Amino acid sequence: EVQLVESGGGLVQPGGSLRLSCAASGFTFSSYAMTWVRQAPGKGLEWVSGINSDGGSAGYTDSMKGRFTISRDNAKNTLYLQMNSLKPEDTAVYYCAKGRSQWWNVGMDYWGKGTLVTVSS
Repeated sequence: EVQLVESGGGLVQPGGSLRLSCAASGFTFSSYAMTWVRQAPGKGLEWVSGINSDGGSAGYTDSMKGRFTISRDNAKNTLYLQMNSLKPEDTAVYYCAKGRSQWWNVGMDYWGKGTLVTVSS
């Protein structure tokens, strides 16, 4: 059974940083791309970032480039999202998702339950 468990969310002040983690199990983690998506209160899902199975290539939504960094540790079956210079508009539930293939731009098929990030003073 595929399981994705996010952690690391919380309350942070504007300009602050957080690192999210996603612990994966139930599949061969190193064979699949992984993705972060988010959902702000009252809004739809927004794709944040994706990373290929070997970590060699990643993509970001324009508004997050330079502030967010996606990474993965295939030995630990864990996906990360380092978020810096956080803004109130980054407030959302952040979900990690398993890719359908080794490439991050081919869609997702399993999702975690999410972790809430609140950016507020």
